[in-house]
Amino acid sequence: MNGALVLFSGGQDSATCLAWALDRFDRVETIGFDYRQRHRAELDARAVVLNGLRSMKDWDGKLGEDRVLDLGVLGEISDTALTKDVEIATTASGLPNTFVPGRNLLFLTFASAVAYRRGLKHVVTGVCETDYSGYPDCRDDTIKALQVAINLGMESRLVLETPLMWIDKAQTWALAVQIGGPDLVELIRAETLTCYKGDTQTLNPWGRGCGTCPACELRRSGFDRWRSNGDPGP
Repeated sequence: MNGALVLFSGGQDSATCLAWALDRFDRVETIGFDYRQRHRAELDARAVVLNGLRSMKDWDGKLGEDRVLDLGVLGEISDTALTKDVEIATTASGLPNTFVPGRNLLFLTFASAVAYRRGLKHVVTGVCETDYSGYPDCRDDTIKALQVAINLGMESRLVLETPLMWIDKAQTWALAVQIGGPDLVELIRAETLTCYKGDTQTLNPWGRGCGTCPACELRRSGFDRWRSNGDPGP
């Protein structure tokens, strides 16, 4: 029962959550999703980060099976800036057009089905409603309601874990230091990709990314706040 399945995209938040899970559970497996996202380059970062984590602490013996599910149908029914080559903007609803309706609901439902089959009680996701883009499927109320529905529908007692829910991006960097020290911070900084545009070539003090999309802005501002709080950084 002391096992976890981590939704691992290849970005900063999910990598931090993966380290969090490795620090707590005896067996940890990972899952990613290819939904034809514009920033599919993040999927390429997964193997590099996983290899890096294997060399830290006693985590190699804990890391189990990794899988990437093909959810291309989500990209087919979505008309968003994450699945189409359009300018990122705010819509009439007040939400950014990077919001992919139903994405996290589908991700967590599929992940829960895999966790059920693999005998893993905990499903870990990096959603957060403290320092984020306003996506309604990242809210604590959404996750709690989904956990109830999943457990009713599967006659199970799965736990949807959200270690980043109430912390901001600066605290996420600090959490990485707490869990894995400078080596983990450097792995996350240098190898993860959070950029909505999938820019892997532009190198910044806080990591790779275009520097202008909302995801990059959140990552940069969090890194700067973390450094200004006195942490020497990598």
